[in-house]
Order: sequence, then structure tokens, then C-alpha cells
Amino acid sequence: MAGPKDVSDAASIPILYEDNHILVVVKPVNMPTQEDESRDPDLLSVLKADLKHRHHKPGNVYLGLVHRLDRPVGGVMVFAKTSKAASRLSDAVRTRQFDKTYVAVIHGKPPQPAATLRHWLRKDTRTNTVSVVKQGQPDAKEAVLDYQTLGSADGFSLIKIKLHTGRPHQIRVQLAATGCPLYGDQRYGSAVNKAGQQLALWSTELAFEHPTLKEELRFRSVPPEQHPWFLFGSENY
Repeated sequence: MAGPKDVSDAASIPILYEDNHILVVVKPVNMPTQEDESRDPDLLSVLKADLKHRHHKPGNVYLGLVHRLDRPVGGVMVFAKTSKAASRLSDAVRTRQFDKTYVAVIHGKPPQPAATLRHWLRKDTRTNTVSVVKQGQPDAKEAVLDYQTLGSADGFSLIKIKLHTGRPHQIRVQLAATGCPLYGDQRYGSAVNKAGQQLALWSTELAFEHPTLKEELRFRSVPPEQHPWFLFGSENY
């Protein structure tokens, strides 16, 4: 297996945009965003190795991690190539000026065709799981998202999600709490999913202000044409 800093892994990572300040890519499914205990090739290390190789950079290459996607999730991500860009993009995330849109396939239909979900979540770092708790409990953090149903087929629904907060496992936990776990989610939907199914969650759009040019940028990526995504037609993406 290739090491976590093997530049050959970069061949499977589409680059949507690159300049002196930012790098926008499509994260492959099942690749960790950053190095973890698995020691599998991770996106951050692979991209740094690729930058070093493509631009013939001596020494260490800077690449700032601005936001994360869970390992099973694919789609659009942006990285900062300078510390100034990292600081400004991180501020945009913190102040909710960083627009993140996802699509997901869920079991059944949500209680309403479109709604705002608001929960308080707490992460158990020992088990790397997140649960819904009551407001005011120790370490509980507010999680807010909007969703809109785009279609239904074969007992599943396709939904579009706008994140207002960026809590760990937020989309997966909040949808499971409504009784509609994500397709393929073994952690929060094991009662209705089968082992080996790929989690159907995709980062489909990012919009943010360029950290130095101060103009709005918007990037899109669509899920792969495979089950269960193809149940809903390409016009929904």
C-alpha cells in the first residue's frame, strides 16, 4: 500500500481551482481528510506531496486545513496555501460566512419536505461517536442545518442540506434523530443499513469569499453515477 505521503495518490484527486492562496479539490470517498490511526493515505498529506512535486518546492510545503469531511464522505473541499488565507478562511467558517451544501440519500421521507433541524450534540472521544442530548448538558454544542427534499424513490429520499454549524458527524446524527438515517451509515443507521454499503453523503457545493481577492467563489461537484445516487436523476444535482 502507498504511504500517506505518496504523490502517486494525487492522481485520483480532481483539482477544481488553484492559485497562490487556495487549492480546491474533490475529496475521494473513504480517504481520511488528515492522517489518523489507520495510517492510510490522507488527503492533506497527499496534496502537500503533490504541491511539492508539481511546483518543485524545497523543504516543507504549507497547506492549511480549513474544514473537514468524514472519511466516508466525498466532494468539494478547499485548502489554504498560505497562513493568511488559512486565517481568513477559518474566520469565515467561524462566523458562518462559509457556505456549505451537501446532498444525501436517506431512508424513508423526512417529517416535512423542508425544515430546519436544531439539536444539541455531544461527542464521545473514546468511541468517536456523537449523540443528541438536552441543551445545557456538559460539552453539548448546538447543531443547525436546513434541508430540502429533492425527490423520493424505492423507499429512499434525496435531500439537499445547508450546514449552519460544523459539528462532528452532524448531518448523520441529526438525520438519524429524525428517524431517517443516511443510506450506508453503519454507525448511526446500523438497523437499516447493510455492511459494506457506501455512505451516501456528498459535499456538492462550497461558496466563500476569496481570502485576498475579496470576490465570491463557488465550486460544485456531483456524486458518482452509482447506487443509490442514480435513483434520482442527474437533474437533481
